[in-house]
Amino acid sequence: QVEVVESGGGLVQAGGSLRLACKVSGLLFEDYAMGWFRQVPGREREGIACISWSGSYTFYGDSVTGRFTISRDNAKNTVYLQMNSLKPEDTAMYYCAAADQALGRNICNGGAGTWGQGTQVTVSS
Repeated sequence: QVEVVESGGGLVQAGGSLRLACKVSGLLFEDYAMGWFRQVPGREREGIACISWSGSYTFYGDSVTGRFTISRDNAKNTVYLQMNSLKPEDTAMYYCAAADQALGRNICNGGAGTWGQGTQVTVSS
């Protein structure tokens, strides 16, 4: 059974930084693309940062490009999202997801298989 568990959310002032972590178990982590998504009430969940199974390809949504960085540590079965220069509009529930198939490239626009429960990020002005 695949399990995805996020951590690292919290309250931060505008301009600050947070690092989210997502630990995965139940699959061969190094073979799976991963992604970070976020959702605010009343809006669709959006893919903001995704990384290929090899780590050689990354995708960022327009709203986070230049501020957020996704990375993965296969030895720890963990994917990270470093968030810098946070803005109040970054306030959302952040979800991590693993691809539904091995050896994928980008799941930000489809292909997510297993989701975590989410971690709340709140940025105060």
